[in-house]
Amino acid sequence: MGTNQKTLNQLKADLRKLATPERAKSSARFFKTGPGQYGEGDQFIGVSVPDQRKVAKRYQDLVLSDAEALLMSPIHEERLTALFILVSQFRRGDEKIQKEIYTFYVRNAKLVNNWDLVDSSAPYFGYYLLKRDRSILYRLAKSSNLWERRIAIMMTFAFIMEGESETTLEIADMLLHDDHDLIQKAVGWMLREVGKRVSQQAEEVFLATRYQTMPRTMLRYAIERFEPERRQQYLKGEI
Repeated sequence: MGTNQKTLNQLKADLRKLATPERAKSSARFFKTGPGQYGEGDQFIGVSVPDQRKVAKRYQDLVLSDAEALLMSPIHEERLTALFILVSQFRRGDEKIQKEIYTFYVRNAKLVNNWDLVDSSAPYFGYYLLKRDRSILYRLAKSSNLWERRIAIMMTFAFIMEGESETTLEIADMLLHDDHDLIQKAVGWMLREVGKRVSQQAEEVFLATRYQTMPRTMLRYAIERFEPERRQQYLKGEI
């Protein structure tokens, strides 16, 4: 089905009705859109996330070609709204629809190009891989593209939620010495979730041979929920 320009224009108009210049300015600062920063060139019109979710709900049956057009937009809020719609369709869809949306998402991973876009989508689409081949995650983890690497680790959140930690730990190992703090934070976060939802012992076995060489940011995130005394042992290198 082709793009319905009228529907697409209406969705964009609905977002703009909710936009404020003040929010646009603060969002541009928060998401580091300046020269040389990770979100360089990203554009904001100034719509809150709750308002974007409301618009997404109103257009939850948007055809995939319209969602694709939104995801290709230079406007951050249009891309995030597209992802909210795709996640909703994925969660409601049958296997055929899920495959179509998952394939589309992975193919367009480079357009999911800020950390909130990744975190609002990748954990949901990870469910598609629960009982399927996961080699795509290992390919994404080796990508030179920051967002594809973050997608790789964030997709494993789905496995953690199902009580699995092996894939998360393997991807974390691949990204252990990544020099970008957005990867360090995401890896540390997922390690923390392994400890919280699957097994703290599994997390600590992983950390035992790695905590002294992993980036400090990653370690701090990973041990955030440990007892204060245990946390201090890791930070002081006394394990």
